[in-house]
Amino acid sequence: MTTTPTPTTGCPYRLDGTGADIHGEAAALRALGPAARVLLPGGIPAWSVTDPHLIRRLLTHPDISKDAHQHWPAYINEEIPADWPLRIWVDVRNALSAYGPEHTRLRRPLAAAFSPRRVRALTPQIEMITRTLLDELQTAGPDQTVDLRADFAWRLPLLVVNAVLGVPGDLHDASRDAIGDLFATGLSPERAAQAPVTTYELINRLIARKREQPGDDVTSGLIAAHAEGQLTDRELADSLMLLIGAGHETTVNLLDHASVNLLLHPVQLALATSGQIGWERVVEEALRHQAPIATIILRFPVRDVHDEPTGLTFAHGEAIAINYAAAGRDPGLHGDDADRFDITRATVHDHLAFGHGAHLCLGAELARIEARIALAALFARFPGMRLAVEAEQLRSLPSLISNGHAQVPVVLGPAAS
Repeated sequence: MTTTPTPTTGCPYRLDGTGADIHGEAAALRALGPAARVLLPGGIPAWSVTDPHLIRRLLTHPDISKDAHQHWPAYINEEIPADWPLRIWVDVRNALSAYGPEHTRLRRPLAAAFSPRRVRALTPQIEMITRTLLDELQTAGPDQTVDLRADFAWRLPLLVVNAVLGVPGDLHDASRDAIGDLFATGLSPERAAQAPVTTYELINRLIARKREQPGDDVTSGLIAAHAEGQLTDRELADSLMLLIGAGHETTVNLLDHASVNLLLHPVQLALATSGQIGWERVVEEALRHQAPIATIILRFPVRDVHDEPTGLTFAHGEAIAINYAAAGRDPGLHGDDADRFDITRATVHDHLAFGHGAHLCLGAELARIEARIALAALFARFPGMRLAVEAEQLRSLPSLISNGHAQVPVVLGPAAS
């Protein structure tokens, strides 16, 4: 059974679970106002919030929760189907889905692992992983087509986050395959239902291995917190799911879109490779222009929340989705050319790609460091790299959450000596 959307003028906008045209959809939603009533895949009613100023206010509002178990009446009353393809995003019990003191409790053991000091200390390891992957790419030959996403953008963050978590090498490939399906929102109900099952099996294998062989890594730290009664069994597993997903998918899509945009804008690429524009600005513009997480679900008002500047009221228990892809290209904030990739624009830092407020992405600084290192090294090694297909032939991931390409075929060209 699904809930019935509150009547509005016209029908709620039905979001495309396949993510075929994320920015076309974002533009259509912006035209409906700062927030619009929508239907999520499966016919679940929600708000989609596209205005960056409203997003900031909602993400810092004390009466906006992420805990469906406490604050989503449709979920509590079992009106959300058991096979809803997005259900894992509200079923989990970790910092991503917690509210108030519970969020603070669940985030605390994770925050220490991603402190600025610990993240910066990973720089040599990230540089080494990058060099190794580029060496492997180079074996393909200058005229051979390779998939830059699968062979570089996907593997680098996976290897980094697995190093942080202490994931044994024999679990790397299985982890890679399972993660993608968690973010895919256009899957069949059967495949969507299998994705969390497979992921939990892998996480439980990881926990068992690290109990036998603990180390100086995040997984061992979380296991110790669990042993001390700070985390339940479910919270331990779901915290690891959060770290694997958040530490990987965002960076993959960042590297993917940044690389594609630079290949499509050779003048801007030259500004970066010559040092006239720093890679830091490249990364921030890539985050603004193509938010790696297009839409994040879900939030719920714990009481009616009226937003005075927009005149909108979000009723108690209504589902709210935050559309970061739309916010990044808001013309009111970024000008009439907001759809254009431009590393020289004044507003490159004014984006919400990593969220805002209490739920700001823990791995944001790690993703930035990875991207700066990886992009600089990639284009230094392969200065003549080009797309192997026309830009219009690049296909999007089948997801309204994860904003990336299914493949990025490139011809590397001769490697720099």
